[in-house]
Amino acid sequence: MTTLRILYRGPLASCNYDCPYCPFAKRRDPPERLRADRAALERFTAWVRAADEPVEVLFTPWGEGLTRSWYRTALVELSRLEHVGRVAIQTNLAARLDGWLGAADPSKLAFWCTFHPGQTTIERFLAACTTLSRHGLRHSVGIVGLPEHHAAALELRQRLDPQVYCWVNAAEGHTYSAAEEAAWTAVDPLFGYSVRPHRSLGAACRTGADAISVLGDGTVRRCHFVPEPLGNLYDGSWQARRGPRPCPNGVCDCHIGYVHLETLPLYDVFAGGILERIPHAFSADRGR
Repeated sequence: MTTLRILYRGPLASCNYDCPYCPFAKRRDPPERLRADRAALERFTAWVRAADEPVEVLFTPWGEGLTRSWYRTALVELSRLEHVGRVAIQTNLAARLDGWLGAADPSKLAFWCTFHPGQTTIERFLAACTTLSRHGLRHSVGIVGLPEHHAAALELRQRLDPQVYCWVNAAEGHTYSAAEEAAWTAVDPLFGYSVRPHRSLGAACRTGADAISVLGDGTVRRCHFVPEPLGNLYDGSWQARRGPRPCPNGVCDCHIGYVHLETLPLYDVFAGGILERIPHAFSADRGR
């Protein structure tokens, strides 16, 4: 049976970091927004609990989810469900980790971790990565490929466990020379996929059929970058429009979008780690 991969994003918009290059909203959420986000996540978790097909979930919050207890609770609960093959979250790893990770199923919980120079120290970030490894949890680690980040990226790659994949996101609006691209490729051998947009208009894509985007109110879209709704998750109306269809956008330049393009080999490259961005070469069981 085909696995349904869901990218979930609720109302949460607050973050403990204020990175100048980040497109995510940075503000302090008022209590009513936090309550709404918690209620939306609990509703989504209940839907996944009752789902009648294999599911994988990636949380892609605008803000930082792990600092909120309800995301930690959801990660643990979903990891324990038999029909959930993977549950992962994009995070800056600044939140408390010890004390709750042990309750999760380590074979299913995973993390997509971003290091932000200037917001934390590399020592603190690597200590959090070590905690994940100590709990046997799969994780990828990465950085935004700004020129001023290159030295930190080299240090990050050097000090990381060599079995942990270190990715680099091409910086929004930055053009890379051949020499710059080579320098970043030395950190991330797959940087070439990020450095230039992929032509996608009319291309076959798995989104809308085997992968969907879900908002806090249950609105289902084929992906985060195509605003047209397919329907609602909770009333089942999206199922009538579920199915493969060509991409309506001219280009796709974000990993969580282009990884699903059938014109690219990334389902093979990331086999076993599609949502948490772990290539197959890093996905083998290493007894962790």
